[in-house]
Amino acid sequence: MKKVVGLIMSLVLLFGVLAGCSNSETSGEAKGDKNVDLKVWSFTDELKEPITKFEEKNGVKIELTIVPIADYPTKLKPVLESGVGAPDVFTGEIAFLKQWVNAGYWENLSGDPYNVDELADNYVPYVFDLGKDENGDVRALSWQTTPGGIYYKRSIAKEVLGTDDPAEIGEMMTSMDKVFEVSEKMKEKGYRMFPDEGSIRWFSQGDDPQAWVNEKDELKLTDQKIEFLDYAKKLREESYTALAPEWSPSWFEAMDKPIKVKENGNETETEVFSYVLPTWGLHSVLKTNVEDSTGDWAVTSGPSPYFWGGTWLGVYNKSENKELAYDFVKMMTQDDEFLTDWAKETGDVLSYLPVTNEIKDDFSDEFLGGQNNYEFFLEQAKSIEPGIVTKYDQQLDTFYGNAVQEYVDGKKSKEEAIAEFYKKAQNAYPELKVPKK
Repeated sequence: MKKVVGLIMSLVLLFGVLAGCSNSETSGEAKGDKNVDLKVWSFTDELKEPITKFEEKNGVKIELTIVPIADYPTKLKPVLESGVGAPDVFTGEIAFLKQWVNAGYWENLSGDPYNVDELADNYVPYVFDLGKDENGDVRALSWQTTPGGIYYKRSIAKEVLGTDDPAEIGEMMTSMDKVFEVSEKMKEKGYRMFPDEGSIRWFSQGDDPQAWVNEKDELKLTDQKIEFLDYAKKLREESYTALAPEWSPSWFEAMDKPIKVKENGNETETEVFSYVLPTWGLHSVLKTNVEDSTGDWAVTSGPSPYFWGGTWLGVYNKSENKELAYDFVKMMTQDDEFLTDWAKETGDVLSYLPVTNEIKDDFSDEFLGGQNNYEFFLEQAKSIEPGIVTKYDQQLDTFYGNAVQEYVDGKKSKEEAIAEFYKKAQNAYPELKVPKK
């Protein structure tokens, strides 16, 4: 999975270019075929191999339509409403997931003959919860969990911190204050802690994550989110980052080699110590951009657990092939044999616990110096609180991301940035109760 979305989306926009979900397929809509047994729509190519296996196993033909993430919601909604050319199965992504589960396009999987509530204990709680609509009925399931961590270079850790052990490094970063202590040590040795200020956005929820909007339609900017403005500003002012915006060429380049940083008219060469990325960041970001430092990496925990991205799928409620459609959903989310092979082949961290409990002890990744990152991420997933994603997240995250950026760049004071955020939120969503500041 190569999705660049998640819990605080705008802050992705804030510090870089939103890459979308993706292998960035531009294939658009698949050609129609009257002989197909099932139609599947998605915004990523990750279903290609599973579809091939499902076809071979069941003697059926599936038509897969891949639509780039930027166009996916606008192209999918009309066909779901009209039913003309609609898919039997379609995927959803975290940025718009809560809107879609409440829209009624996906079949109610809590009802007969699916009864998936009986399987609730088989899934990582937050993943299962995210697929529920406002009435508590499950509309979509996901085969994966996407908690994050801090990936760091072992050689630099040994030189600066005296150890490269993930558990010990994690203990050094259990709070933002400790993160800054490590950052200062890195700076003293000529390294930069992170590539950019946006790296710490995932920790802005703190240990008490809360939704942007509560049940009373009240917009809540928590103390932790407000503190993030100061944390981001400090990273910039103390020269703890390499000024390499997320997803920029320099951001990728710094993974594997020293880069030049221009500050106050001076240019220096430095190396970046760590990147804050989720499960899929290992396979879809680091491994695809690193050559020289393979084996020199490890992953550990940061100040608080977080998740980033994820793909859910369900059955179209007007499909004429619901039984076969659900068979495919079941294979992707409940089939022990398929999921075991899938996890071992791709490294995807599964949300389906009967399989993860069987395979988690035997994982070892050479890129991470032999570390069992699979077990690490499953432990992180246990600490992620369900119920914090709302339909407002994508837009509010964007507004807040812009506010943080303007504060970090010195264009607005902290108070002005917050006030601008509230103003934009109120204009976009008049129904919300927004603090008057």
